[in-house]
Amino acid sequence: MPVLAVASEAYPLVKTGGLADAVGALPAALAAHGVAVRTLLPGYREVMRVLDRPRVAHDLPAFFGAQARVLAATHRGLDLLVLDAPHLFDRAGGPYLAPGGAEWRDNGLRFAALGRAAATMATALGVGAVHAHDWQAGLAPAYLRFAPRRIPSLFTIHNMAFQGRFPATLFPALGLPPEAFARDGLEYHGGVGFLKSGLWFADAINTVSPSYAEEILTQDGGMGLEGLLRGRAGDLHGILNGLDVADWDPATDAHLAARFSSADTAPRAANKAAVQARLGLAPDPDAPLFGFIGRLAWQKGADLLLEAAGVLMEQGAQLALVGSGDAPLEEACRRFAAAHPGRAAAFIGFDEGLARRVYGGIDALVVPSRFEPCGLAQLAALRYGAPPVVARTGGLADTVIDASPMALAAGCATGVQVAPGRADALAAGLRRALALFRDRETWRGMQARAMATDVSWGPSAGRYAAILKGLAARHA
Repeated sequence: MPVLAVASEAYPLVKTGGLADAVGALPAALAAHGVAVRTLLPGYREVMRVLDRPRVAHDLPAFFGAQARVLAATHRGLDLLVLDAPHLFDRAGGPYLAPGGAEWRDNGLRFAALGRAAATMATALGVGAVHAHDWQAGLAPAYLRFAPRRIPSLFTIHNMAFQGRFPATLFPALGLPPEAFARDGLEYHGGVGFLKSGLWFADAINTVSPSYAEEILTQDGGMGLEGLLRGRAGDLHGILNGLDVADWDPATDAHLAARFSSADTAPRAANKAAVQARLGLAPDPDAPLFGFIGRLAWQKGADLLLEAAGVLMEQGAQLALVGSGDAPLEEACRRFAAAHPGRAAAFIGFDEGLARRVYGGIDALVVPSRFEPCGLAQLAALRYGAPPVVARTGGLADTVIDASPMALAAGCATGVQVAPGRADALAAGLRRALALFRDRETWRGMQARAMATDVSWGPSAGRYAAILKGLAARHA
């Protein structure tokens, strides 16, 4: 069955977070279930540079202020459609932020164009369904709802915190009928709500873990949209994200200093030494090496880790901090590293190769998120044999089995869970992880079970395929 996916990023073309990994990996996983996915992306400058012999698939005259077109191409196994609209996307900077860090002032228009192009191409291609990802694609279900031919849509929420809210003055430029701008529509607190549009107009909704699907029905998790979501609870699904396990494989990962597998983890020692050398940590093979890899943001709890990390320093452990984000948190990480030379290190920035090496060399990953729709870091840590210490929230709770006495006795523990949002709870969890690490037999058992965990897209792809095929059948 043909499906059009629409998203603002996809690995390996453009990536700012886990959204890109999911969008880039799902097509191959869905193909095994008889779903053929074409993925529509914006024609950012960095995307246009890597397209190999693109052809024009559709012309879009006078499209949001200028001529545009949709190009067809393939890239590393992805069947792509690219919205070539230079007036909207051909610019220096990031997908959402201008140089200097401010949001592009025309983001509303840019991603409205993406949604409209998705509806246009879905009709032109005659697909069975559209799969729209996050707020940037949130207008696609609205354009589809008001299109001459009814094509159903699935809308995936990757993070409720990012909602795409814009002034009401944007609405006249969208080309949608007046009735779309209503409480029972995309109007949100007097403006245009892109995430709300997806939640209201899509035929089915999912988010990226079962626990997060429950959390977003609450006042805290729903972030203002919990009422709408409770009204659509029958259409809401929680489906875990996965990893592309062919790409994320410590036995073949070229970024590692030494490759390894669950059958032979001895080479991890070489990776640990390489990480210590690269980050300026003391070359101590016996020191427990903990890591944090991700965005330095309130949601991700990096501040909680810095508050709790004294436990690691007191007990002779090391800490590698790798990420970028909010300037105050970046500076706090630098200060912590400077205060603990040889025991703590901070790499501020994004480096995919370094991140892979850290996964392959640390003894444990810390994921202290205040909330986490799914999280991919803990999946990578499981895959690379670094049992995670995670907050008990969202997809973290769904993917890591806490090393409670009962779980240890049953031989199923893969990490440590702690209460979210509390530095004291995180400190207690780090103490527990240190004690487990020093019991070498217990730790090796946890490490083996972590690496044996199925973190692939296999089970989840089947659920996506069933939803998409069901939507197409109901609207045939």
